[in-house]
Amino acid sequence: MRVGDQSGRRAFHASVAVKVTRAVGTMWCAYAFATLALIGLPSAIESGRLVVVVSWLSQTFLQLVLLSVILVGQNEMAAAEEDRARHSHTSAERLLEELADLKAHLKAQDEMIARLLTRPFA
Repeated sequence: MRVGDQSGRRAFHASVAVKVTRAVGTMWCAYAFATLALIGLPSAIESGRLVVVVSWLSQTFLQLVLLSVILVGQNEMAAAEEDRARHSHTSAERLLEELADLKAHLKAQDEMIARLLTRPFA
């Protein structure tokens, strides 16, 4: 297998993974999973066994639904972090501009003071 083949496969697999993650990471998918999981609830209840109901709850409902909800939450947190990073970057750029202006002002003052000090006192 050539190196180029491996990187092409990785890119393909990564692309598929991103698309699936985006699809599963929606509240609509969580609702669909919840509906799908609820189909099995009557059978779990009819069994009359607590272990079956607990198993349905933990292995079916929670795993299916929480997967999508967690992805949605992660996406929201990532978006908020991106906003904070963008705001910090913008603030840092403004600060750098202000510091450049201050540096130019101080340089002009230094030049003026140097000229005043080189003039003879009358």
